[in-house]
Amino acid sequence: MGHRKQSAPRHGSLAYHPRKRASRFTGRWRSWGNLTYDSPTILGFAAYKAGMTHVILVEDKKTSPYYGHEIVKAATVLDTPPAIVCAIRAYKRTITGLKAMGEVWAGELSEDLRRRFPTPKDYSMDKVLLELEKQIENAAELRLLLHTQPKLTSLPKKVPDIFESKIAGGTILDQWKFAKELLGNEVKIGDVFREGEYIDVSAVTKGKGFQGPMKKFGIKKLPRKSRKTVRGVGAIGPWKPARTMWTIPRSGQMGFHQRVEFNKRILKIGIDPKEIIPAGGFLNYGLIRGDYLLVLGTIPGPRKRMIRLRKAIRPPKDVPETPPDLVYVSVTSKQGK
Repeated sequence: MGHRKQSAPRHGSLAYHPRKRASRFTGRWRSWGNLTYDSPTILGFAAYKAGMTHVILVEDKKTSPYYGHEIVKAATVLDTPPAIVCAIRAYKRTITGLKAMGEVWAGELSEDLRRRFPTPKDYSMDKVLLELEKQIENAAELRLLLHTQPKLTSLPKKVPDIFESKIAGGTILDQWKFAKELLGNEVKIGDVFREGEYIDVSAVTKGKGFQGPMKKFGIKKLPRKSRKTVRGVGAIGPWKPARTMWTIPRSGQMGFHQRVEFNKRILKIGIDPKEIIPAGGFLNYGLIRGDYLLVLGTIPGPRKRMIRLRKAIRPPKDVPETPPDLVYVSVTSKQGK
């Protein structure tokens, strides 16, 4: 008998490298896509992860074998307190990419924002606004700087998180007028997204600490009598090249990585938290006190972590025109009793 070739697929994806800790707790966007709208539109928002539940909905995907039937799905609940527009930032296009050409801050900033950085005391918003408006026609993009309001949530913190959101649609002058009206005012989740819409999420995953290759990459456990180790790789490389290649599963940081997930569908945008809060509150989070978002499926990150939301830059081709028909949302206790 000849030698039988064995199949040995590699363990663990090489799509993310290096697998090291994220530099910050909040995710970021590298692209806002090429989305076009008739009127100026805000493309992003931020939320805090509260927990998960399950829902019963009517399947409206026509290619599904369960089309028209009631099915049970997992769903994530996001706490979405209103965000405050604290600044407008203009960008110009250069040969090396976008470069900030100026920004204007709101005349009256929230007291909580001083917990994040020292705010200016003698600041003339009108003067800076006029200076930036003279060169606004040279701008390529306008973006809003917003900050969250953790005091409206069950989070054990008061320091707001600051995030940037691009404005798309209309001309640059239309966007400038739109941004000026929002400066210093609140923006709600319903002003940015609608029910049934697909969104992208960016977040830092739950940290697992320093783990071995078996847990980190899912390699096979060696036989019991293996020398030195059982929960390691059998060989870390050939004689030539005489070095350990980066593709070899090795121990290291697992989790706390930034990840982006595309096309998460919004099931519901609610203003009455009693519709969604389970008996006893969300485990390790507490109660939701205001607006919330119900998203189909899972979202990276642990409870209490900030989640960046963005309009889907590559949505599915067949998107149902109407929001999904929610039959039931579970509000039973998550305490395990």
